[in-house]
This record gives sequence, structure tokens and C-alpha cells, in this order.
Amino acid sequence: MKILDLIKNLNSILNMKNILFGLLLLGLPILNSCAINPATGGPNLVLMTENKEKEIGLEEHEKVLSSQRLFEDEELLQYVREVGEKVANVSHRPNLEYQFHIIDSPDINAFALPGGYVYVNRGLLTFMNSEAELAAVLAHEIGHITARHAVQQQARGALARGAASVGGFVTAVATGSGYVGSQISEVASIWAQTGLSGFGREHELEADSLGAEYLVSAGYDPQAVIQVVTVLKNQEDFNRRISNGAQSYHGLFATHPRNDTRLQEAIAAVGELEEIQITETDNRKFRTNMNGLIVGASAGSQTQETRNRYYQPLLDYTLVFPDEWELSETTTTVAAASVGVGRIKVEVQRLQDNIEPRIFIRDNMGIPSLQKSERLEQFRLIGHTGTAVNPETGKTERVAAIYYGPRVFIIRGEIDNTNIKDDIDALLLDSIRSFRAIQNGETHSGSELKLKYVQASEFFDFAVVAKTSKIVNYPEETLRLLNGYYPSGSPDEGDWIKLIE
Repeated sequence: MKILDLIKNLNSILNMKNILFGLLLLGLPILNSCAINPATGGPNLVLMTENKEKEIGLEEHEKVLSSQRLFEDEELLQYVREVGEKVANVSHRPNLEYQFHIIDSPDINAFALPGGYVYVNRGLLTFMNSEAELAAVLAHEIGHITARHAVQQQARGALARGAASVGGFVTAVATGSGYVGSQISEVASIWAQTGLSGFGREHELEADSLGAEYLVSAGYDPQAVIQVVTVLKNQEDFNRRISNGAQSYHGLFATHPRNDTRLQEAIAAVGELEEIQITETDNRKFRTNMNGLIVGASAGSQTQETRNRYYQPLLDYTLVFPDEWELSETTTTVAAASVGVGRIKVEVQRLQDNIEPRIFIRDNMGIPSLQKSERLEQFRLIGHTGTAVNPETGKTERVAAIYYGPRVFIIRGEIDNTNIKDDIDALLLDSIRSFRAIQNGETHSGSELKLKYVQASEFFDFAVVAKTSKIVNYPEETLRLLNGYYPSGSPDEGDWIKLIE
């Protein structure tokens, strides 16, 4: 055993004796849960067994799944799991059944839950530039788990206290998507909120030290921890500059200053404890799995209402159809239906006469009278809607005419199940009221921005590439941030860089 380990264990024993003696003086019972921390070797006074820790992890994982959408890319997920398991297997608690998940969020963060649950946001992955950096993020979160930081927070009654103080801070990705989200306030698990907001200066530094130790044991360069901190600090500098000093927030490494002497000393100490053999330096697999990754908001990461939206780029309109209704479309029409419930169809005509939408329904659609008749004024569009009985089928219809530019959009919905007629009519009316123009920069399935790896030419210039980039806002700065060249610098000829397509 190394001298440093002996000293650490001796200090742990002395600290434990002091704690036990203090409990006896106070007349308090000595609990079985007072034990040695498996990662640090120090005393832990936590009122929780490892089995209970796993139970809580599973319960909170279900809450995360109920409030956060997972990113559905099996190949990328499998790769992240391979890297995570490589690190977890050399940690202080290798026997935990670790689970690694990708959250479909553009927020730049990662977090962990007790019992072995690790989550990394898709937004953070886009800013990683090597497998070692990815491993550093996962090792940091594994360090929180092995050192039982969340459990210690719970024992001190401090769980989610930090999350409450930073819930108003948000992180935006400058891709023109308009997405600004506060994941801390959205996630349903208090334990996850605490992980997202950070565990405080001492615990974060401890997780860094443990993470660096695990990186070395797994064959990675521990300096990757410093590189990830630099990526996040560059993001903070950029967001502060474009938002007039407003603060962004990354719980991951949140407490570290840009030039963190204590962190650098901790990383250096890891390198001195063992003879470092860096074997994991090939990033081909990393680039293969990151190539094509969505940057910024995705159709999936938006709200349920947004995910149910239908987009018609040719005619520049969008609306929300009832959930799980089957969709069918042609070049100019779209319909949605649910067997035994109802159906709705959207058609378009060129508007010939300058008449009110109500008159258009009467004269052009051939519906002389309406029930539940009402004028529509939505998203700077005008229209009219109401219900009527179809003389051919005898079924109740919800109809609407909406004027948009030189066109009139005709919407007809039919109710099949008369037992829940009012409920179905409410669904049809909700769809009609959701009709609007597609907004500038709005993200929908198939229109997301994605990473593309290319090799830099001899005269590569971020400013030149930015002129034709699909990034709407701050294209040069965003490309630099994505590639680790912010605020200045250029890659050498042949270096791999990320562009946006």
C-alpha cells in the first residue's frame, strides 16, 4: 500500500473515532450507517444503506423519464455507455449497475443520481472534442456517485437548496433556434435538480479529483478535465457578452473559476500518484458517433404540443393535430383521423373575393347556418368557425375558414363517436385554433442543425466559413465554441473540425 494511502486511511480512522466519541458525549445512538466513504476513505455520517440508495436512484430515474425526453440514437447511446462503463469499472464502486442516458436537451450540462444513474445532455455532447473529454464528463458524474455526494446533501437537509437558488438561470445555444430552457426547473426529480445545479465547491472539486483518477486508470489523459472546464467557461464568457452580463449556468464544474489553481493542483497530483499510461487517444470512433448530432433545439426536445405539430413548408403553415391520430397528406392537403373517433382535413384555395370568412363558409362551402359560430383572430390571422350537420352523412362537423395571405385554408372535422361528441369537438377546435404561419427559425423534424466533421484546409478561416453557415446568430463565435477555438485561434491543416449543416 502506498504511503499516501496509509496516511489517508489513518486520518479516516481518527476522524471516525472523533465522530463516534462525539455521538457518545451527546447521548446519541451509534448507527450502522456511520461508515467509511467508499471513494474518499473519509468518514461518512449518512442515514442510508447502499440498497436504499439504489431504491432512491430508481425512483428518481422514473421521475427524470417523466419530465425529460431521452435522445433516441441507439448507436450514439451505446458509444456513450461503452465509454462510461470503461470509467465506471475502474472506480471505487465498480459493482454498481451503472446506467448512462442522453437527455434530448440543448442545455450544456450533465448530472447523476444515487445508485449509478448518469445523464449527459445532448447539448453538452456537441461541444466535446475528444473521447477523453466525454470520459471526463462521465468520470466527474461517477465521482459524485462513488463519493455519495447526493446522499450527503440529503443527510444534511441541503437537497435541492442550490437548485432553488439557480433555477432562474438558463443557458442558450446561439443557433437561431430561439430555444432557451431552464432544465433545472423542468426536471421532476429534486435529486436531479441538485445534480444539475451542482453540489458546492468542495464536493465538485472532490468529484474532479476522483474523476481524474478514474480517467488515468481507464487510460485517458486527466488533463481532459481541464479541457472540459475551459469549454464551459468559454460558453459562460460568450453568453455573458451577448446578454449584457446576464449569467448562464452549468452545474457541471459550476464552482470552478477559469484558472482554478486547486483544480490544477488536484489533477497534477493524480499524475504524480501513478505512472500514467495514456492509451485512449484514437478519436475516430468518437467522430463517427458524433457526426450528424443535432445542435441546438430538436423537434423532440421541444414541448409535447410542439412535437404533435404538423408542418407544411410549401404553404408555410403549421397546426397541432390530436395526439396519436393517423396522418395522411398530399402536396397541398393533410388529414388526420382516429378510427371510431373522428377526422379532420385541411385544404387550401386561392381567395377570389374580398368577403368575410363567415360569408365564405356560407356561400363557398355551402353551409347556410352554423352552431357555435365564432370569429377567429389568432396569430395575426382572421377566420371563422362553427359546427353544422353534414346532410350527406348526418354527422356533426366542425368547420373553419382561415385567411392567410392570398389563400383561404378550409378545415373540416367530422365527429364519429356521438357519445363523446363534445370532447371530440373540443379536440377539433383546439387544432383549428393552433393554425398559424411557421415562425422564422422554428425547428421541426428534418430541419434541425447537425454537426458535420471535415478536415481543415491550409487556409481555413472561421470568419470565412461563418459567412455561409446555417447558424443564424453569431455563426463565427458558435463555430469557434463548438471546436474549442474561442475567442481566437485556427486549426492546422488536416485537423478535424465541426461544421453545421
